[in-house]
Amino acid sequence: MENLLYIAAIVAAIAFLILCVSLAMTVLSLKTTLKGISETMNGLSTQLEGVTTETTALLHKTNALADDIQQKSAKLNSVVEAVVGVGSTVTNLNNSVQRVSSSLVHEAEKNSEKVSQVLQWSSVAIGIWNKVKESSPKSSGGWTVYAPESNQKNNA
Repeated sequence: MENLLYIAAIVAAIAFLILCVSLAMTVLSLKTTLKGISETMNGLSTQLEGVTTETTALLHKTNALADDIQQKSAKLNSVVEAVVGVGSTVTNLNNSVQRVSSSLVHEAEKNSEKVSQVLQWSSVAIGIWNKVKESSPKSSGGWTVYAPESNQKNNA
């Protein structure tokens, strides 16, 4: 029985040796895997620093662009307000011209009869003036000149 005890001890020792060898192989495999992960993390860290730097630069450019757009928008707003003012002025001027022309047409229609009468009386007045002018004696250098009547020429 003693032999059996020695055999059991040897089997236990061999099992412990196999366990230790398999644990060593697992630890070595784990060490290789962790080394690869560490190298990958170092590469990612380097790449992440580059991305962070580029992102920061892009953010600064975006902020500068946003400020520039805001300034130009403010300037454009004043131009748009000026154009709106010009449009309002032109509209008001157009309305004023329409009111004046409408008023002129209305007054002309309202006073057309009076204008017609004034033209008729003017014609009459000009006709009378021409007759008075023809019948008045002509003066020449302080002397009164009488036009001969058409009857006197035939008698002489």
